[in-house]
Amino acid sequence: MAKTEGKRYRDAQELVEDQEEPVGLRKAAELAKETATAGFDESIDLDLRLGVDPQHADQMVRGSITLPNGTGREVTVLVLASEGKQEEAEAAGADYVGLDEYIDRIQEENWLDFDVVIATPDVMGQVGQLGRILGPRGLMPNPKSGTVTMDLAEAIEEVKAGKIEFRVDRSGNLHTAIGKASFSPEELYENARALLQEVIRLRPASAGGLYLRSITMSATMGPPVRIDRSSVLREAR
Repeated sequence: MAKTEGKRYRDAQELVEDQEEPVGLRKAAELAKETATAGFDESIDLDLRLGVDPQHADQMVRGSITLPNGTGREVTVLVLASEGKQEEAEAAGADYVGLDEYIDRIQEENWLDFDVVIATPDVMGQVGQLGRILGPRGLMPNPKSGTVTMDLAEAIEEVKAGKIEFRVDRSGNLHTAIGKASFSPEELYENARALLQEVIRLRPASAGGLYLRSITMSATMGPPVRIDRSSVLREAR
């Protein structure tokens, strides 16, 4: 089994290495899909290295976007809200709805069987105590990403439809899944283009020099496909 997997990766690597120069975004989507050879529906990821210094607050690149073709995976949503809003959350399709019981469960059992946490503003005083657990995992509700809101139905609908959050790490790198290997190349291209448009729109005014330093696309078990920066800037307009 290991030998077969190794040969698959080498074949995929050779396919990518045949491209002597970085390729356009649409071609990258085709190659990333073609090099997804594992026995499961691999994620297709976009990796960016940005010319920012996130240690400066004014150079933090963070945002959210609903991908035009979704993410290809079911998203488990936890809603933390007072009793008056819980029925709305349940009706909108949240997987878990409550407040104190889930705060206690997260703190005492380190329970994290969810992908997104949405909270109403009036309970953030209580939810704030989960910051040390949820924060490092990128799960802490935040008004900027639309996960702190009184309109729970809309927030849940957006997340279930493929809304994702993204942010650069301490080194200025940004890693985001944009779909699955089962997507068509065109669907992957459209998702990647939408994400890149948003990242470019969020370029900090204080970030000097080259902003998009490198861009690659890859399947979970596949080699990275280098993407031409200038073509991305043209296509993302």
